[in-house]
Amino acid sequence: MISGVSNIDALIPADADGWRLDRALAAAVPTLSRERLKALISSGAVSNDGLLVRDPSAKAKAGAIFTVAVPEPAPAHNEAQDIPLVVAYEDEHLIVVDKPAGLVVHPACGNLDGTLVNALLHHCHGELSGIGGVARPGIVHRIDKDTSGLIVAAKHDRAHEGLAKQFAKHSIDRRYKAIVHGTPLQLAGRVDAPLARSPHDRKKMAIVQSSHAKHAVTHWRLESKLQDAALVECRLETGRTHQVRVHMASIGHPLLGDPVYGRAGSRHGKLLKELGFQRQALHAAVLGFIHPITSQSISLISKIPDDMQRLFSELSL
Repeated sequence: MISGVSNIDALIPADADGWRLDRALAAAVPTLSRERLKALISSGAVSNDGLLVRDPSAKAKAGAIFTVAVPEPAPAHNEAQDIPLVVAYEDEHLIVVDKPAGLVVHPACGNLDGTLVNALLHHCHGELSGIGGVARPGIVHRIDKDTSGLIVAAKHDRAHEGLAKQFAKHSIDRRYKAIVHGTPLQLAGRVDAPLARSPHDRKKMAIVQSSHAKHAVTHWRLESKLQDAALVECRLETGRTHQVRVHMASIGHPLLGDPVYGRAGSRHGKLLKELGFQRQALHAAVLGFIHPITSQSISLISKIPDDMQRLFSELSL
């Protein structure tokens, strides 16, 4: 391994045969985005059998093994900021944070600082894994800015890789609490619908039946009936962008307060305004995994935050 670089060996899965290389590698290495991999390929950071591959559009072959050289993040690009964190679990290998709604996970256009990454750099004294690249040190998975709840970050690459493998195998226990429009007729259900960027609005995700869509499955369970609403628990079998929000909307029960996938002009609008509730009613309540270093079973629970609890109380029958 070259100093300052993490080498990741990526095996192209059978179902990615014939795909563009950047897309196939994104399926094989879920910790790296397709755009990040495209840039790494173009810069000569990806090789196959010792030969550099520089064309992101090259066709991938199932079973081929590529080595991806990921540069360590440059700490100077992100400022460590003393932002208060609620720590649910921490050791020398990883940290689980109970993120408040409104906190962006990592710097991006429009949010260059004041993020969870900036807070983690301060709290962990810069000791975070480098696999996520310059903008995302330590970040193994994400939750939306306006979703509250549990998120895990890795302090070094070995922990990061171990957690990433569990996410890729869908063995992580992730359960969300959501307050949705209407009352489901069934006590439980399963939504199996592939997700991709909406062909009509690139800022939104949508159920899309195409080869570019990603397999997505959500298991939901009714917990409480409310006034023309319900509290449901959603267990993620997969973890796609906006998965719970899109899947629940697809079965006629969008999340209350959701500005993107919600129901405009609903009867709950007045109550949401009175409560000052300006986000989707979604909370990452349970996070369970096998510790990537100690093999200990970790299971954490976060109680519903005050704003969602007030909304729940006002809607209670």
